Amino acid sequence: MKQSGIADFSGKRVWVIGASSGIGEACAKALLLKGSKVALSSRRVERLNQIAIASGVNQTLVIPLDVTNDSQLQDGYKSIMSAWGGIDLLLFVSGVYTPLRADNFDIKIAEKTIDANLLGPMRAVSLVLPEMLKAHAGHIAIVGSVAGYSGLPKALAYGPSKAAIINFCENLFYDLLPTGVSVHMISPGFVTTEATAQNDFEMPALISAEVAANEILVGIQKGEFDIHFPKRFSRFLKFLRILPYPIYFWIVRRFVKI
Repeated sequence: MKQSGIADFSGKRVWVIGASSGIGEACAKALLLKGSKVALSSRRVERLNQIAIASGVNQTLVIPLDVTNDSQLQDGYKSIMSAWGGIDLLLFVSGVYTPLRADNFDIKIAEKTIDANLLGPMRAVSLVLPEMLKAHAGHIAIVGSVAGYSGLPKALAYGPSKAAIINFCENLFYDLLPTGVSVHMISPGFVTTEATAQNDFEMPALISAEVAANEILVGIQKGEFDIHFPKRFSRFLKFLRILPYPIYFWIVRRFVKI
């Protein structure tokens, strides 16, 4: 089953949610260099304005919002539709991460994590889908994580939120393939961001946000559904998920030194 990609980003209307730092910022900057019109969204309006000004081009919209706030998302989408009349690509990168294990489990942190990492992209997708379906065209790209492949230490809330994103994207792909709307499920490994700066353990195959952005945009260009990187790490985790649990847990305890 093959879906379409975006051969040329020039002139494409892209909504990047989570554009103020990390992978989202790197994607936004790369898209602007490729000639895209980019709507920049996150909670940090000052940072969004800096990115827009630094781009030196008149092809950005600054749409500050919180992905847990329905009305802010709706107003942001209306602003983009009013300015551009449509969206070619929704790139949802926003997410939160708080290290959690069973001995410090906090249900309030878990609720906030699920609200931002799962319900946030669901809210955004519900906004853009009707017009994309009418047009029989468009792209929905959601950044999850390899932490969603299987249970890993310190991810008691983050991991389940990203596992649910994998399931959500799989369902979207199945439903939307006949319609002409493409879905891209993005599963990064360790990337140098503000979130991973919280980690107090060695992060294997750590890559920069710029490298991650390139992997994402190349994958979207090719029309890939499953965009995962860096391959030397993500393929290893894909292999782990098919192992019997006794072997899986032994390997995790043996090699994850945290």
